[in-house]
Amino acid sequence: MEKNNDKGAGVKFPPPIVQLIWIIIGFTIQNYKPISLGFNQMAQYLGLLIIGIGISLLLHIHQKFKNAKTNIKPRKPTTNIITTGIYAYSRNPIYLAFNFFSIGLGVFYDNIWVLISIFPSMTFIYFIAIKKEEKYLEKIFGNEYIEYKKSVRRWV
Repeated sequence: MEKNNDKGAGVKFPPPIVQLIWIIIGFTIQNYKPISLGFNQMAQYLGLLIIGIGISLLLHIHQKFKNAKTNIKPRKPTTNIITTGIYAYSRNPIYLAFNFFSIGLGVFYDNIWVLISIFPSMTFIYFIAIKKEEKYLEKIFGNEYIEYKKSVRRWV
């Protein structure tokens, strides 16, 4: 179903910036209260792999939006709901991909604070973005989106 509207979900603060702020907070806390997870150099490669998975996932999602001819930015109108590929398993794979950065950086730098920063960042992102996006998509797509919500989890 293709619909046109003149404004998006009304997300004012970019979710990637929220994630970045919490990553910075994690590094800052590590400076004052360092806690090592005991990861060795091999774990650094795992951290890089996790970051690479996040980047690959974002590139894949960007292509899905392009193919669907809809906007990836939550401040712009959505013309189609994507329900295939990764969207058949998660309603918010972009936000999940952001977590790969935090997890990968936390593993790479042996920094528990960056690892656990995903919890407050996802809480903030829920309130400043996801909640608005879901309300917006229900308004624009009605039962189509409601049925999608019933069949696909928010995260995984």
